[in-house]
Amino acid sequence: MSVQDQSDLALPPGSAELMPPEALARHRAFMRREAPKVESDWMQVDTYKARIEPVDASMIDRLHELTVSVFWPHRASDIELVLSLGTGYLALDEIGRPLSSVMGFPSDDDFTMLGMMVTTPRLQSQGTGGRLLRRVMTEQAGRDLRLSATRQGYRLYESAGFTPVRLVYQHQGMARAIRPPEPVQGVSVRPMQPGDMEAIRALDAHAFGATRTAILDALLGVSDVVVAERGGVVEGYAMMRNFGKGRVIGPLVAEQDGIAMQLAAEFIMAHEGEFLRLDTIIESERFEAFVSAAGLGVYDTVTDMRYGRLRRAQSGPMTYGLAMQSLG
Repeated sequence: MSVQDQSDLALPPGSAELMPPEALARHRAFMRREAPKVESDWMQVDTYKARIEPVDASMIDRLHELTVSVFWPHRASDIELVLSLGTGYLALDEIGRPLSSVMGFPSDDDFTMLGMMVTTPRLQSQGTGGRLLRRVMTEQAGRDLRLSATRQGYRLYESAGFTPVRLVYQHQGMARAIRPPEPVQGVSVRPMQPGDMEAIRALDAHAFGATRTAILDALLGVSDVVVAERGGVVEGYAMMRNFGKGRVIGPLVAEQDGIAMQLAAEFIMAHEGEFLRLDTIIESERFEAFVSAAGLGVYDTVTDMRYGRLRRAQSGPMTYGLAMQSLG
């Protein structure tokens, strides 16, 4: 099937009708721009050739080198985790230096989160990122897609047909002493127990918009987990694990600000004086003020973007804290 034909089949049934027509037009133009064929493993970059290789566990050091070039805080262990959860490609120059990367993290049969999309700064206008993005979008045809767009990548993703949803606020800093938030009536926070997993998966699937069992299981293996319980029913959960310069709080799923604050406070108060990070997509002045007061001010923003239908929950349990920008 040609790239042109695939561009018309790149979404699940019913999703195209929920996309702006101009975004679909941009996507078709983007996918038809590829020359030579998208299947080719070589491309001309500047004055030399680059090759495209599937990413695997042997490429941790190269991906780490690439993330360092754009000042991402990922450690080798963080990259090892994402490599175990998705597939993707890495562009390398003639002497093996990493130039660009992209990965896809599928959930369910019709959704994929795109991430680890990095291009070394000296080549961000040379087409390497676009070449890899076309390739992975072709492979993910038939799925709704989502990604977190940096300022540097926003125009590329927009040209590929992605539309903005809302900002993701990256809160981070040294956690400081805070007064515990007023508990929501009847809600208590406690460590996760094995019997909580079914409720956690259901909460996450509603908030995220797809069932990501493999990702949750992997995060559970490296995270501390607490749940918010009311009358024996789990109404929210939060994880925290080592990441980047310190620790990251996420995923964090709750139905209201008060419960989200109770969950986040469990980790913030236990790690006073340590570097913490929390990426939130919820535009809540109350929640963001609480996190900032705890020493986690807004450091940066990225844009949550979609190609396909909007799947993230707009009511009920929602994602207050992302697992990481590449995983959502």
